Amino acid sequence: MHSNWRNKKAWESFALPLSSPSDEACKMFDATVTQYVGWYDDDSVGGIEGSLSKMMSADQNFVMGHVLKNGLELLGTGRNLKLDPELKADLDLMITLAEKSPVCDWERKHVQAMHQWSKGNMKKASLVWEDILTEKPTDVLALKFAHDTYFYLGCLPDMRDSVARVLPQWKKSMPLYSYLYGMLAFGQEETNLFTEAEKSALKALSLNKRDAWATHAFSHVNEMLGRQKQGSDFLEKTETDWASCGMLACHNYWHWAVYHIERGNYEDAIGIYENAIYPRFTKSGAMLDIVDAVSLLYRLEFEGISCSDKWKEAFEICQPHKDDHILSFNDAHIMMTCMGSNNQEEAQIFLQSLQNFINNGEGDNRNISENVGKAICEAIFAYKNGDFELAVDLLMSIRYQIVTIGGSNAQRDVFNLLLINAALKSPLQKYQQLARGLLYARKCFKENAPMTDRLMARALGNHVD
Repeated sequence: MHSNWRNKKAWESFALPLSSPSDEACKMFDATVTQYVGWYDDDSVGGIEGSLSKMMSADQNFVMGHVLKNGLELLGTGRNLKLDPELKADLDLMITLAEKSPVCDWERKHVQAMHQWSKGNMKKASLVWEDILTEKPTDVLALKFAHDTYFYLGCLPDMRDSVARVLPQWKKSMPLYSYLYGMLAFGQEETNLFTEAEKSALKALSLNKRDAWATHAFSHVNEMLGRQKQGSDFLEKTETDWASCGMLACHNYWHWAVYHIERGNYEDAIGIYENAIYPRFTKSGAMLDIVDAVSLLYRLEFEGISCSDKWKEAFEICQPHKDDHILSFNDAHIMMTCMGSNNQEEAQIFLQSLQNFINNGEGDNRNISENVGKAICEAIFAYKNGDFELAVDLLMSIRYQIVTIGGSNAQRDVFNLLLINAALKSPLQKYQQLARGLLYARKCFKENAPMTDRLMARALGNHVD
């Protein structure tokens, strides 16, 4: 793991001159970027919070320090700029410092990108980061910010190609070099290049076995190829490596639990939820951890496993984010908690909040919410209230646009399951026939799919002509 933090001169040798005169600020900038890319907290610097604090204490006017600090907050998707005066003040200060300070062109572009992101213009921000990478291909912060943003927007080829464009311009001796293979692997997997993705993920892990993102990418490959046992065995064997990366550990445990649900091992999935996922998402409050917990409960409910005792706490943890509307992906999971906990009134309030955002908001997610996100939330509401035909109609109308809400193919599969289960529960023959068709297509994509086989048995049991 990289731990020889780069000072001002070292950054200059990478053709990435930082405007701060402080070696300590430059070193803590490196420490923070390293932890962000690696999804872990380094105790030697007090974790990300500690290195951020040390960085800002060393140079309060460090423009790239402010970019990094604000970027971690914004891309964490847990704070809404319009509802958070402190975050807005931090963004305003960053912009003011960039205007008054003698910063480099690439630093100024980072400020522009973060300003666009704060206004909800995520795609515009990613274009600025790509512009930086054209000139500065070793700027791993621009690469990581763009990678995460493409993930949020469902821009799957962009996520793959962004890494592929710069990787040949890196040297093996450069800090964080190995992480690019894990990032590339995920982009390859999400665009169904499974053989290439597996090769890239294993390459990353051969260079650094603690690369939790590469572990995650390989887990996706196993999921998509129906290799549930292999995926589960791999995560069990390597648990001590990836579990130390606390910012992604919850998500890798989610993958492990999903393997078990697919195979019908519900007790094992619940055990992972209770022993690994529940403690993490209740402690961190991070949106990534929250949506993992919520998605897992929702999938278990589809399998006939009651989670009524677990929904209330998930609902309470989501409440501070009910008016954020930063990502439609997050909104859908917040709606799941409303319905899972039987909070009909709160669900109606949430839908009205979402409509208000559509009426008065701006940016990419405002448009995604209008075109796709609202329909998903309404379908979740309709399904819980037994209006299965409405749920099917809503989801069928946007089925191939759901990718725009972000998340991975595996994460968004919960909406495929919602559609199939709604069709199966409808008493109307045409919806029963639709359910069969959807399951035939699902089986065609992933042959080894015990869950699909169970759903097909239900569909055939409905005796549709």
